[in-house]
Amino acid sequence: MSATESRPTAEAAEGPATAATSQAAKETLEDYTLRYAPRSYRRWTPMVVATTALGGIAYMADFSIGAGIGLAHGTGNALVAVAVAAVVIFVTGFPLAYYGARYNIDLDLITRGSGFGYYGSVLTSVIFASFTFIFFALEGSIMAQGLRLGLGLPLWLGYLVSTLMVIPLVIYGMKALSKLQVWTTPVWLVLMVGPLVYLVVTDPGTVDRFLSYAGTDGDGGVNTASVLLGAGVCLSLIAQIGEQIDYLRFMPPRTEANKRRWWTAVVMAGPGWVVLGALKQAIGVFLAVYILASAGPSVAPEPIQQFKGAFDAMLPSWLVVPLAVVLVVISQIKINVTNAYSGSLAWTNSFTRLTGRYPGRMTFVLVNLGFALALMEADMFSFLNGILGFYSNCAIAWVVTVATDIGVNKYLLKLSPHAPEFRRGMLHAVNPVGVVSFLAASGLSIAMYFHAFGDTLQPYSPVAAAVIAFALTPLMAVATQGRYYLRRPDDGIPEPLLDPDGNPSGTIYDCHVCHQAYERPDVTACATHGAVVCSLCLSTDRVGGHVLLASGELIA
Repeated sequence: MSATESRPTAEAAEGPATAATSQAAKETLEDYTLRYAPRSYRRWTPMVVATTALGGIAYMADFSIGAGIGLAHGTGNALVAVAVAAVVIFVTGFPLAYYGARYNIDLDLITRGSGFGYYGSVLTSVIFASFTFIFFALEGSIMAQGLRLGLGLPLWLGYLVSTLMVIPLVIYGMKALSKLQVWTTPVWLVLMVGPLVYLVVTDPGTVDRFLSYAGTDGDGGVNTASVLLGAGVCLSLIAQIGEQIDYLRFMPPRTEANKRRWWTAVVMAGPGWVVLGALKQAIGVFLAVYILASAGPSVAPEPIQQFKGAFDAMLPSWLVVPLAVVLVVISQIKINVTNAYSGSLAWTNSFTRLTGRYPGRMTFVLVNLGFALALMEADMFSFLNGILGFYSNCAIAWVVTVATDIGVNKYLLKLSPHAPEFRRGMLHAVNPVGVVSFLAASGLSIAMYFHAFGDTLQPYSPVAAAVIAFALTPLMAVATQGRYYLRRPDDGIPEPLLDPDGNPSGTIYDCHVCHQAYERPDVTACATHGAVVCSLCLSTDRVGGHVLLASGELIA
């Protein structure tokens, strides 16, 4: 019996896929929601991509996170906790950023081929989508505080305004976001750094008070439990690398001519984001201690109050509140367009994989914003550290698992394929290497966080998440001998995926289903025709009529 006879008919396979893919192809011209970002679209220089990516970390949450840790545990414990978390985030973020920039795919697509499988990575897509709406809600809360101080808006209305105002900006994808981030970054930097420099220069005593602050729960010394509790909160930001990669995937090909600029941009805007993040957390502690006597502990973690107090020392009174509000609003817009954008990509990607339907990315922009608004109205800011401490266990388990698969399983053990694979038909549905490691690490660390193993071990939950994920990932790869990474060794197309420089090939192929042009990494041979089919059509092929047979699978 022929392959065509043994599979669903071409008409059955193409009908739903063509309509869904037509819509997807139209919408993903700006964001490449479900697939590889083609070379023809990536026209930005490495530094423009890096500036755009770094613009997305202009959020004010770092000031609140640092202030919360510092006020509770003291400056010494807070600074050590921030440094520990920064090292972990940098080390784990580096391989992920490199793969995103080198192979031009987002973190979900990297995760699929780095131990999770085609459907297995839906687990981590939900984790990442949760990250985006949690931090959208946090930034929206901070902006609402600013609008209440500056304009007298009630918090509930400020939450609504901060949510609705990002929608027009998110619609237009990378082109609009790159312009927004590049033009607003200088203003943001001046407003953030200026008052800090002024306070340190004109009143050196602020530094002494900052360094000697003992915290409400501490005695002024550095102790392991306090450091780990603080680091656990900071490590909730480990998933930020996913948002950085949403920009880094638009990096141009790496060549001999641009490799220094390319590497600088990848390190700076990839794992390097945490350097600025850690500095902001330390500044948050400094400003909270500075305004503590005048503002009180209840509002000292609020960035709007921190910068109002700092501006008060250097500016006329009539200018203080407007500038503080401008800083908060710029910061909120810069990060929340990224949160809404990245969250919508994660939701859309997961939904389309599971259902074969493409509802449109804007549908999930609204879904993500709905979740964020609900958290804001529930006053998440008042129990911020509890939410972030719990969430960090899941985020750490995911990121460490993927980073370990890249660094150890791909490069040292060579059990995981070197080049990432993301296309349906090439991957097994679920790969136990990543899924088991992630579930074990996150499950045990969450149990530890909720005191299941006693109060003494509770602060160590983020350490447990990282250690278990790091140890189990290579053990699972060895135990399975890498059998569950690839469903088949080739995609049925003779041309290599990578060009001689190791960059994804830019050769154009026409998909016979949707009749759109795609570059080489985005297509496979079709199971039922002597032609190629794109990854979009494979994702929306609900009957599997175009999906290649697995290696060794017999034709029925």
